[in-house]
Amino acid sequence: MRIAYSPCPNDTFVFHAWSHGLVPGAPAVEVTFADIDITNGLAERAAAGSRRAAEGEGPEPVDAGTGGTRTAPASAATSTSAATSASAPASASARLGSVPDADPRLGPLLDLDVLKVSYAVLPWILDEYALLPCGGALGRGCGPLVLTAGPGRAAGLRGKRVAVPSERSTAYLLFRLWAAAEVPGGVGEIVVLPFHEIMPAVRDGAVDAGLVIHEARFTYRDYGLHCLADMGEHWENTTGLPIPLGAIVAKRSLGDRRLRELADTVRSSVTMAWDDPGASRQYVLEHAQEMDPAVADQHIGLYVNEFTADLGEAGYAAVRGLLTRAAAEGLVPPLAPDALAFPPEAGPSAALHDG
Repeated sequence: MRIAYSPCPNDTFVFHAWSHGLVPGAPAVEVTFADIDITNGLAERAAAGSRRAAEGEGPEPVDAGTGGTRTAPASAATSTSAATSASAPASASARLGSVPDADPRLGPLLDLDVLKVSYAVLPWILDEYALLPCGGALGRGCGPLVLTAGPGRAAGLRGKRVAVPSERSTAYLLFRLWAAAEVPGGVGEIVVLPFHEIMPAVRDGAVDAGLVIHEARFTYRDYGLHCLADMGEHWENTTGLPIPLGAIVAKRSLGDRRLRELADTVRSSVTMAWDDPGASRQYVLEHAQEMDPAVADQHIGLYVNEFTADLGEAGYAAVRGLLTRAAAEGLVPPLAPDALAFPPEAGPSAALHDG
């Protein structure tokens, strides 16, 4: 089973038990670590390829990311065989930009069974992938922030250059909804950067503002930056719903039974991580890009919560609410009524549907 997720503490914490063969009866996995822009692009690419094949069309070179302006390539994706040693050094890597389908480096990456993606990308991939009801990042008080080098007001972003982690990221979708209401005339150029490069770019004046996620909530002051706006706060104040950020999806072609087994495996991995937090410590810090251990703990505490174990009715309502609102603004394609539905008889989620 091939799976891709980020090296961020919440993902390595959640998937530690599964990736290390500790979940009884779970399939062995080969893990690919990749920035969210990469996984979003890979999921879109796979879904588009399946649609072309179904329509009898040949392959077409597609950017592995999501297009748009980039001042630097998306971060590299690195693979490691988790079936033998998930904590081993990366055994292969590929820098994904505008790479043709025929590039042999992409073979393993184009055949991923399970991926961590942004909720915002779901409208483009749900014909190929099913949303799993667990393992993702969704909560309260955990939204993306808009950072600037100095204090200011939202209206000051009009026509400015803004760095974002991915044009298909939920962070960017929340930003677009916020900017439509708070930035008359709209922002200017959008620059896609790996999330760990955004704060330095704002500090150094390469961009006027940056949209940041994850541990940046705890570290942006170290860069001398100011929080102009909290996208999660805006979302919660206007909807009352939790903030949907990252989702776990799996190929529908695996079949309903295997999808249910995968959901149970992910849920078990989450529970095992909570039961013994110390077991994943080395794995988390090894991949946390020299992050302070205290920050890694804050990161996990914020993004791994009850919604990670099971989306529940509130979680599904938040996902559908975000994508329905975005579709109404013309930002994403509309969802089919049952697009978020998960096969029944999946343990605690048996009674859930698409909300």
